[in-house]
Amino acid sequence: MKILSKEERVMRREEKKEHKSHVKLTLGDIIFNIFNYTFFTLFTISCIFPFYYIFINTISSNDLVRRGLITFYPRELTIQNYLALENVNDLWSSFGVTILRSVIGTALMVFASALAGYLMTKKEMWHRKLWYRFLIITMYFNAGLIPTYLNLSMLGLTDTFLVYIIPAIVSPYNIILVKTYVESIPGEIEESAFIDGAGYWTIFHKIIWPLSKPILATIAIFGAVGHWNSFQDSLIYNANSPELYTLQHRLYVYLNQSSNLGAMMDGGMSSSDSGVIANSLNTKVIQYTISMITIIPILCVYPFMQRYFEKGIMLGAVKG
Repeated sequence: MKILSKEERVMRREEKKEHKSHVKLTLGDIIFNIFNYTFFTLFTISCIFPFYYIFINTISSNDLVRRGLITFYPRELTIQNYLALENVNDLWSSFGVTILRSVIGTALMVFASALAGYLMTKKEMWHRKLWYRFLIITMYFNAGLIPTYLNLSMLGLTDTFLVYIIPAIVSPYNIILVKTYVESIPGEIEESAFIDGAGYWTIFHKIIWPLSKPILATIAIFGAVGHWNSFQDSLIYNANSPELYTLQHRLYVYLNQSSNLGAMMDGGMSSSDSGVIANSLNTKVIQYTISMITIIPILCVYPFMQRYFEKGIMLGAVKG
């Protein structure tokens, strides 16, 4: 097979572009493109509109929201709904717990997945196939809720912050993704490092870790979103420790007690502040505002990680 030079590859690429530019579209192609763009445009709008609808209701007059007059654009703009959240102390403590568990949990999970995934690629690992199959089995079978709770309780992890971190460090799915990605890295790179006297840890730290950034960013997204949206572990394992409630658990509590929350948010304002708001806070506005507080951080972070996410998934799926 003839190996093309860089100049020849560039020339062929330009020829293909020029050829495509001269291709005439048939009537069927035009109809298909119109249908395709229309469908995906409507689909995108249908995905974005719920978030947009919630947001415009949080920055509009509470009276208009209560009367259902906010549909496609905000009216009588105000940020008092967000400022009123300052009076809800438990919300910000839960916000801190969720941020802390997301950062620590994601960092430990990414490191453990990278290290375990790299080790699973080493043929000289003792009973590598046995451990890998055992890892995969855990993806399909688990002890169940009650045995898991009893196990964590006997280990002293219930009603502690560590119950959010330790059980989530090892993720079989993420380890498999990293293993598959590392196997796509040319083995000659490691061989040359071994010849130069580098050990496994040096190779992992200096070579594998930097080259695996796309897949590590991908599993970091998985971990961060999972920790941020986590609800069940807080509800079950830390039910007796309100100071350890996650943001999603606190949102669940607030949505069930929104009338009491409205009085709390309204009660911390002076008479002059209350005059700025057209009407008192209502259940719907409270639900919308707190929902936006829980959604905004993920919406801000995800676009910056999207390019790593796509690249990591595609490269990690080359080999099984």
